Amino acid sequence: MQNITQKTYRRLSLLVSLRGLSFCCFDTISSKPIFYKELKIKPIHPNQPLENILEEVFNENPELHSKYDEVTVLHHNSLNTFVPISLFDEDFLGSYLQYNTKVFETDFFTFDEMPMYDMNNVYIPYVHVNNFFIDKYGSFEYKHASTILVDRLLKFSKNRFDKTMFVHVQEKHLDIVVVENQKVILYNTFEYKTPEDFIYFILFTAEQLQLNPEEFDLEFLGKIKETDATYAITYKYVRNVTFMEVPTLNYALGEEEHREHYILLHS
Repeated sequence: MQNITQKTYRRLSLLVSLRGLSFCCFDTISSKPIFYKELKIKPIHPNQPLENILEEVFNENPELHSKYDEVTVLHHNSLNTFVPISLFDEDFLGSYLQYNTKVFETDFFTFDEMPMYDMNNVYIPYVHVNNFFIDKYGSFEYKHASTILVDRLLKFSKNRFDKTMFVHVQEKHLDIVVVENQKVILYNTFEYKTPEDFIYFILFTAEQLQLNPEEFDLEFLGKIKETDATYAITYKYVRNVTFMEVPTLNYALGEEEHREHYILLHS
């Protein structure tokens, strides 16, 4: 355990996906972000292990070499599902994922507890990523990125008694979360290539939940702007489209940046 003279009063959060890595440093006293950085990861070839790419990233970014009191690694992938506690059995984690992803006996399964909402988030983390950061930082906490996203959106939905669709956009990837007064009605994630793919997944989700595009509220967050083709096509087919209001955690960052890096800044 660190004594007070060894503490840096800084916490590091890293968000890792197969497309990139971003990280943010927080002041642990104020809980405010001090700085963040987003990095693209080169396309991964079968013969190029992910840890080799991370090593390059680590070597090129001296901020990652600093000492931190706490380190959190967020895994951002589609290998997860939310399970009500009433249906949850820790001995059968893989069985919850077999309906929406291909699982193997060699996969490592884990879960994030969300007791406030009576559910757990079951997922497959990037094991090689965890092993890499163990070598760099020793012990650290890790979570699935959707745990942060859904937790924040549920808090945000308090006293909202109509279903609201939140669409969290990343490059070629979107998470759709439908909530109603701190309850998850639906969570799903999709890969898209074109704006037409993008709106298809939104309208398909709305149809499954019998949500009328003329009536339900859709709020965007993540990497999307009003000038984007994905926004334009959504606005064409869904009447009530807005950008989610986000709190300003660091006045050096604009609202658009707070929205784009919402998960990382609230980790």
